[in-house]
Amino acid sequence: MEDNKNIMRAINIEKVVINMGTGSDESINKNAKNLIEIITNSKPVSTLSKKRNPAFKVSKGQRIGAMVTIRGKNAETLANRLLDAVDNKLKESNIMNNTVNFGIKEYIDISKVKYDPKIGMLGLNVNITFKRKGARVEQRKRKQSKISMKHKMIKKEEIIDFMKKRFNTEIV
Repeated sequence: MEDNKNIMRAINIEKVVINMGTGSDESINKNAKNLIEIITNSKPVSTLSKKRNPAFKVSKGQRIGAMVTIRGKNAETLANRLLDAVDNKLKESNIMNNTVNFGIKEYIDISKVKYDPKIGMLGLNVNITFKRKGARVEQRKRKQSKISMKHKMIKKEEIIDFMKKRFNTEIV
């Protein structure tokens, strides 16, 4: 294929986002933030509710989760560790255009993370976002320009191929 020769068509990891929904319980939210910090060595932020939901005892602006975004070289090493936690197996339904989403039921499956009785058993969601070189052209402030959809959109098949080659991932 000609696409393999063109370095501008190469797929890269833009970011890895780890998210944990904790509900309205403050102690679980604190534990989730500690756990995310242990996994990523980065300080997480609390996610706030946008609406009031009396059925779940959640008011607007209340802390309901924790998340962190990792970019650059750290994103690729973290993605490798998180994929190992799910035995490098992903469902085809976990892959969409430009992203891969999957969950980890228990954090002890992640390498270099030990069980902490203070934290308890928690699961987390992982979102890996992809991009091609040149994507910044559309987002920068000076000399902004358009990018074609062919360059911007990374198709599901391309992501599957990338995951198989880079991370030795099996698609079920």
